[in-house]
Amino acid sequence: MTALRERALASLQSVPSLPKHVRIQYDVVRQAFAVLAPEKVFWPNEISLDILRYCDGESTVGHIIAKLAFDYDGDQEIVAADVIAFLQEWSDKLLVKL
Repeated sequence: MTALRERALASLQSVPSLPKHVRIQYDVVRQAFAVLAPEKVFWPNEISLDILRYCDGESTVGHIIAKLAFDYDGDQEIVAADVIAFLQEWSDKLLVKL
């Protein structure tokens, strides 16, 4: 019998980090950053990459949202919705730990 994993839910208090099997690496040929996971490669856009860089295991989602809203001079509520949705999707794919 296989045990089911309980789904982690992204919240403002979550402290996201990248699991050991996921890393960000610069690809010289494509001149872009890639997110590498076992047998998977993702090519995040600039904003997604910024979110992932803040997933340091120390910053809460609330702090990440505040930093990104400041960096991009964006509305905090809109940034919050986008960041939480992004982190939830990547957590569901086991690419971010919440």
